[in-house]
Amino acid sequence: MMIYMRRENRRGPLVLWLAGVLWLGAIFISAPLLHAADAATITYRRVFKGSNPEFIEIKIGDDGTATYDIRQLSDAPDPEPFHVDDIVRMKVFELAGELHDFEGLDLDVHRRIADLGQKTFRYEKGAEAHETHYNYTLNRPATQLALVFEGLFLQQRDLMDLEQKLKYDRLGVNDSLRQFEMDLAQQALPEPDQFLGVLDRIGAETRVVDVARQRARALAERIRVATPESATPAPAKAKP
Repeated sequence: MMIYMRRENRRGPLVLWLAGVLWLGAIFISAPLLHAADAATITYRRVFKGSNPEFIEIKIGDDGTATYDIRQLSDAPDPEPFHVDDIVRMKVFELAGELHDFEGLDLDVHRRIADLGQKTFRYEKGAEAHETHYNYTLNRPATQLALVFEGLFLQQRDLMDLEQKLKYDRLGVNDSLRQFEMDLAQQALPEPDQFLGVLDRIGAETRVVDVARQRARALAERIRVATPESATPAPAKAKP
């Protein structure tokens, strides 16, 4: 009887230890899920039939996530993750805050003007969601917010074009660099430092024509001079 009782007593600490491990595991597993559920997301969508592209959708989360989907309306949805600097992310949420996260917001001028494409802003956080649509607006924060998103679109378009040309059409690289140079000169790109990786690769690629290599090196140098050293990312690796 005494032996039986001792064995039972030894099981007590073991059971408590296992219960503690399971409890801590549940906390570590559920914490990220709760955080993800509470993350806020700002979405910008522009639909303009007959343009190229016809569909642009960019989503930016306050948890560090971001996706873009750039395509024709006949194409299947294909959102891709991409990097957005914290400064740009904070600006997006700051402007959305000025617009009260689009709750009950009417941005359209309601005048008979040309079709400029249907724009949508949407705010989501858990079960909370607000969105607004417009063709043209005079609202200053909304215009600024749209410019940020349109700049991110141009940035991803130019990046994708340079990557594609470098991989499949090296003779076309210089034309793509000219387009990027124009967007850079117009200060339309919110994160020019994101181009340093592909520009460095073009500058070092001996199979690219020399005029394009020189242009790529000059553009990379211009960006580095204008970008603080602490904000300059490491050269990006080529996509497989």
